[in-house]
Amino acid sequence: MMVGWCVASLAMLWLMLASDLYQVRPRNSGCFQNNSQDDINSGEVRYDDDASSSSSSYNNIPLNAPSIPLLGMTILLFGTGFWMADVMGDSIVAEKAKLEPPEARGSVQSSCYAYRFFGVMVAAPLSTWMYSKSGPFYVVLLLSLLPLCILPLVYLLKEEKHAIRPSTKEQCLEIWRTVCSRAVWQPMGFVYLYNVMQVGNAAWREYLVTVLHFTSCQLNLMLIAAYVLLYFGIVSYKQWFITWSWRKVYIVTTFLNGLFSALQVLLIKGITFGLSNFWFALGDDAFSEFIAGIQFLPTTIMMVHLCPAGSEGASYAMFTTVNNSALTLSSALSTVLLGIWDVSRPTLEAGQLTGMVNLTYLTTFVQVGAICFVGWLPAFKDDLTALKDDQHRSRVGGAIFLFITGASILYAVGVGVLNIAFPGWMGES
Repeated sequence: MMVGWCVASLAMLWLMLASDLYQVRPRNSGCFQNNSQDDINSGEVRYDDDASSSSSSYNNIPLNAPSIPLLGMTILLFGTGFWMADVMGDSIVAEKAKLEPPEARGSVQSSCYAYRFFGVMVAAPLSTWMYSKSGPFYVVLLLSLLPLCILPLVYLLKEEKHAIRPSTKEQCLEIWRTVCSRAVWQPMGFVYLYNVMQVGNAAWREYLVTVLHFTSCQLNLMLIAAYVLLYFGIVSYKQWFITWSWRKVYIVTTFLNGLFSALQVLLIKGITFGLSNFWFALGDDAFSEFIAGIQFLPTTIMMVHLCPAGSEGASYAMFTTVNNSALTLSSALSTVLLGIWDVSRPTLEAGQLTGMVNLTYLTTFVQVGAICFVGWLPAFKDDLTALKDDQHRSRVGGAIFLFITGASILYAVGVGVLNIAFPGWMGES
């Protein structure tokens, strides 16, 4: 955990030293400075110059701004360090959750993740305000200092220093036996396929900026609202939906997510039922995150139940890797889908939105189609226990599980590297 936080801190420090972030000013900050209060309330944005000057401002990159390779590398290192620390934190939660009595299973995870997303909810408006007032310098400064502030707290964690631990080989064999169990590869197969199929419309943000002329402030306000409702989604599951079957949770939330995704088509066609574009888009994106928050906890609770005794940390880290690699692959596939229809910036500026509509229909259909695999998911914890009691093991299933996980990580990393090294390699703007 200490190594992870140090890497995250040094990555942001590198970004600060390698570029003059203090001189980079917020571009098109929008609703805090450039627009009148009436424009903010209505969601309409006016500019001093015409729309073409607004769009062309994206090509006027300050000389002191960090390059794409530098920014990509530092964010990669920051993310690597952050997730190293995050995996250790998740492992501690998993081991603690295994000690809960059966009737209280899930309460520790619900509380911990509620605290985590509460912090995210608070950080979003703080960073938005800081960026709008002073640019990215102080935001990056905090990202470099806060991990160092956490380091002393690591020593407060109780750790058995000289415990007898299984060797790496023994732990790998235990994980191999675990993934060969049907109780693991079947529900985790659902988690993987479901997350991979949650492909988004990767051109959506470009549409909001280029066609609807949303400002950086408005985009950040949408992000803040999304994090707030994500937190309330976590709390809602803990308070009201924790007794629902896992299948019911996914079925209901998937169809609701499909509904909100399809509403994007109405916004593209200008049908907002009297609401401004900003408020319509805000509700669409934010409520999608609320749904994601409800879906989050059932998956993590199930993962803890799958962890074998003695290897909780390593197993839980592997299961979360499967979940995260699927989401990363889904993001990479979203980039690939941009090549099907022309949704580049010049096309959007010309008012040709057919590609956007078609891409939205396609991604919505794929997202909802993931529900076809919900039968692989146990309905309740007792059903998962019954699967674990069934001693059926499949070496083929375990091998496929590990291969797909590894291949997904390599593919997603490859696409990410290409996006950094060769921006626009897929034809997107």
